[in-house]
Amino acid sequence: MRRLMSLLLLLPLTAAAVDFTDLPPAAQVAQALRTYPLVRAAEAGLRVEAANRDRLAAGPHEFALRLASQRRNERATDSNTRDHEIGIERAIRLPGKSARDAEIGAAGVAQAQFALGDALHESARLLLKSWFDWLREGAAARDWAAQVAVLRTQHAAILKKVGAGETAKLEALLSEAQLVQAEAQQIQAQARRTRAANELAQHFPGITLPEALVPSSPQTVADSPAQWRERILAHNHELAVARAAARRATLLARQLDAERMPDPTLGLKLASERDGQDRIIGLQLSIPLPGAARAASARAGTAEADAAYAREALALARAEAEARRTVSLAQGAHATWRLLADVAARMEDNARLLEKAWRLGEGQFGELQTARRQAIEARLAATQAQLDANEARYRLLLDAHELWPLDDDGD
Repeated sequence: MRRLMSLLLLLPLTAAAVDFTDLPPAAQVAQALRTYPLVRAAEAGLRVEAANRDRLAAGPHEFALRLASQRRNERATDSNTRDHEIGIERAIRLPGKSARDAEIGAAGVAQAQFALGDALHESARLLLKSWFDWLREGAAARDWAAQVAVLRTQHAAILKKVGAGETAKLEALLSEAQLVQAEAQQIQAQARRTRAANELAQHFPGITLPEALVPSSPQTVADSPAQWRERILAHNHELAVARAAARRATLLARQLDAERMPDPTLGLKLASERDGQDRIIGLQLSIPLPGAARAASARAGTAEADAAYAREALALARAEAEARRTVSLAQGAHATWRLLADVAARMEDNARLLEKAWRLGEGQFGELQTARRQAIEARLAATQAQLDANEARYRLLLDAHELWPLDDDGD
């Protein structure tokens, strides 16, 4: 068991991993997940179940040593003698109970292994979400910085026109207001980026944040939704935990039913009476008489098994719904990004044409301001859609265990 636990801990570092250009290095991810408190708690739970399995294998009964000494006073002879007794006894497991205990112990270890996989998976989900929260705020800060640069150039051109008497001073005031608003948005975006970076570092201090990271172009989701759902369900640890818990509850219910027949106790006794004049050796057998408590425990075990199977059915329904939602989100996010990216490109082209016309004295500054604002909003929406599409695809790969090597798929 210790060897298995060591392999589970070392596997994320030894398994072949692929580094994605817009994700943290796989080696950093493995180290960060292994040291995350939720994962460490699950590892401790696995050690608990390993010890519990050993306890069940050893059995609930232990040897008991019985010692007795007494003084005998015989009135007829007016003599005093001493009696001594020593005995050893131990309860004996009835046939079949030890095998069931071993199955229960193995089932507990299997459940803890799935719980460790679930902890790794949930921690990886949190890491992926925190990483993309930081990416979103960084992309927004970059977009606003680019827009501020454009608006500053535009404002400088307006000031020249105002100085040359080619346009009204009102246009300079409107341009300055639009520039100040963009600068304020840039400052806010930078603050949100810093806050997201701090939150990511708080949870996963081992993840190094690069100075600049350009999001990759979203890729389409290959294969059919049914194939993706099948992969996700095959690696769903929450469902595996529920199934392992149901099996364990069934084994416990069978064992409690078997415990309605108590284990007998067998003992060996050696005695010396009348100062050694009498020597006694004997065997003793003690059989407890079962009562209502054992029958009630058996009924409770059956009810708990029924509840565990109901929780398994609920976990299956939840896993299937989540798998469908993950696949649908990945496909829809990519389509949304393509549409918004096209809209942003058209809006930026429109703003450039209006600015060119305005510089030639053929357009109104109010129209240019409106076009520039629409282009900014479209570019921000397209950037966020791009990151949403990437995150949705990576989340799909993560749930299918095709993103990072979280644990042994053969558990």
